[in-house]
Amino acid sequence: MAGDVSDRLSRGLSAMRPGARNLITDVTGLQVGNASDAALKSGVTVLCADAPFTASVAVQGGAPGTRETDLLAPDKSAPGVDALVLSGGSAFGLAAAQGVMDALHADGRGFAVHSARVPLVPAAILFDLLNGGAKDWAQNPYPALGAAAYAARGMTFDLGSTGAGTGAMTAMQKGGLGSASLVLDDGTTVGALVAANPLGAVTTPSGRHFWSASAEFGAEFGGLGPESARGYQPPPPSRKARVMAEGGNTTIAVVATDAALDKAQCHRMAVAAHDGIARAVQPAHTPMDGDLVFAAATGARPLVLPEVQLAHIGHAAALCLARAIARAVWEATPAPGDLLPTLQQDLRDA
Repeated sequence: MAGDVSDRLSRGLSAMRPGARNLITDVTGLQVGNASDAALKSGVTVLCADAPFTASVAVQGGAPGTRETDLLAPDKSAPGVDALVLSGGSAFGLAAAQGVMDALHADGRGFAVHSARVPLVPAAILFDLLNGGAKDWAQNPYPALGAAAYAARGMTFDLGSTGAGTGAMTAMQKGGLGSASLVLDDGTTVGALVAANPLGAVTTPSGRHFWSASAEFGAEFGGLGPESARGYQPPPPSRKARVMAEGGNTTIAVVATDAALDKAQCHRMAVAAHDGIARAVQPAHTPMDGDLVFAAATGARPLVLPEVQLAHIGHAAALCLARAIARAVWEATPAPGDLLPTLQQDLRDA
């Protein structure tokens, strides 16, 4: 029996390919919207669907900032959520979920409680308060950014310096918003969406290659290939630490599938997806990062071999997340007042 499961597992992993868009919206039914404020150097990203979807979460960083994540535990009664929010702004950015919640309520969405409807909108934030943007607001801008991101939702969306990744920074270059997808041999689709703002580096010590190069399909993040240096290479001093305090970090993400996962299975998918952060960022899951992964399942495809398929899905989620982090950095664009260059600027100037 063990040999049969192992054989099915290896065969199921042999034919993965990116989806048509190479975005999380290759998972049918999902939509993503971004809103950014160039002066603020921050923004919001919203993932939603036409109907509530199953979701859970796994937190591996030491400094998370969240809203409504307790209800995602497998033993909690909420059957599904209406949207997931990734936001800049540290704790101020948690208010973005209120803007999304209000917009959902206006659309008649929400968990039915007798005659009332309550939209369920878990959220996570990253710290971008010291990135050179104008943070002297008189009124918290994040509820309006949340509502604008929800209004902008669609099947296609920009990557790089947009949405929750607008003001993100890695140890060495600008971070950003990234996404990627995979279609498994059995037709199941898995995708990832990430705002990459880690303490660690997404590029190797040479600055010319991604840690996640072995996961790349085609040239989706530049086709730079793997690092040629062998053995341990000490990292260069962090540029990010030089321009701001080391408390301003976090990689926040959503991984999603069209498989019919329950909340416990979504949690296992989120746990597995954290391997993607560890593959793409060095170091990852530090006490100064709030590394968090939401997992979402739309339930369109029933599981036939749950244990085997869940193993496939978890592995694909980790690969998608590693690729999405690299794509976030590769697609970042320069803007006035930036504290760090983009990777493409570094490569051009080398």
